[in-house]
Amino acid sequence: MYYMQLDKLLKLYDYHLPPELIAQSPAKPRDSARLLIFKKSDKKISFDVFKNIGKYIPKNAVLVFNQTKVWPARLSALKPTGGKVELLYISRDKNYIRVLANRKLLINSTVSFSHGREKSSPVSFKVVKKIGQFYYIKPSFPLADTPKVLKLYGVTPLPPYIKNSPLTEKQRREQYQSVFAKSGLSVAAPTASLHFTKPLMAKLKKLGIDIKFVRLDVGLGTFAPLREEQIKLGKLHQEFYNIDKLTAEFLNQAKQDGRPIIAVGTTVVRTLESAASVGEGFKPSPTRGKKIIPLTKLIGTTNLFIRDKYHFKFIDGLITNFHVPKSSLLMLTSAFVGRKKLLDLYQLAINKNFRFFSFGDGMLLN
Repeated sequence: MYYMQLDKLLKLYDYHLPPELIAQSPAKPRDSARLLIFKKSDKKISFDVFKNIGKYIPKNAVLVFNQTKVWPARLSALKPTGGKVELLYISRDKNYIRVLANRKLLINSTVSFSHGREKSSPVSFKVVKKIGQFYYIKPSFPLADTPKVLKLYGVTPLPPYIKNSPLTEKQRREQYQSVFAKSGLSVAAPTASLHFTKPLMAKLKKLGIDIKFVRLDVGLGTFAPLREEQIKLGKLHQEFYNIDKLTAEFLNQAKQDGRPIIAVGTTVVRTLESAASVGEGFKPSPTRGKKIIPLTKLIGTTNLFIRDKYHFKFIDGLITNFHVPKSSLLMLTSAFVGRKKLLDLYQLAINKNFRFFSFGDGMLLN
């Protein structure tokens, strides 16, 4: 009975996408991607290219980006039998690394791999336990060295819907990464950020638009199909986020001053909305007359599930890509503009042959 309810809900967020519109590689240059602009106040729809996005953003706005870094998180290893197994790094969990594996692993067994001339001293992992679909492995190296090991041995995973990408591993590491990526251990890119170039960001600053950064480490759950329990509990997969104290103070003041806060990507939306406290709040904004709910929960994990009827506490605008049918990201975007309107915009983009998903074109919704 409940499964039918889930199935009925997901059908509301379904749409048909011709497979040829799924982008297999990014636009060159990045900011030459196409842009759909929807202004909520007057329902106006415009089309342009991404490098001109500054024309549609208020000059006193604040753009907030996710500066997390994507790591080459897919590892090829050998089981004790000599059979090959592919591991996908998910996260660190206390003294262990949490991974997915495409083959069954035996508890207490050791998997290893070597690189180049290091065959005599391979890096290895001991399989400690399995919880659900995840294996917990203990590495032969200090956990703090995980980024170095991934960089040396790993391959950058692309989303499952990118099946025919022409990109080499070197190109993946460069192009499936924002130009301002700084820290963190993400297994997927905050893809709305991929459209921005350093010249474009400098141009936006000259227009009087402030740019700030937060961090949310993107997990594999961003691609996973929604489950019954997530719909029932109203909670998604957990992801770590962090907002610098000075950044939070700046954003809180900007919000008080009535400046539009525009999130670049759904990961920034989840970060800011998770960090906004539901306490007393600040005085009403001089331009909007609403009580301001400040950012106070600056570090932690979020399982926030944003869907229709969600009341946004902090963001005023959203820059985002076109998302997969029936996904939590589509539901989040729908909550901001309305489900019917969003699906109408998607159909319009399909009719105009926009490119979809991670390497695809973008939208500005404000």
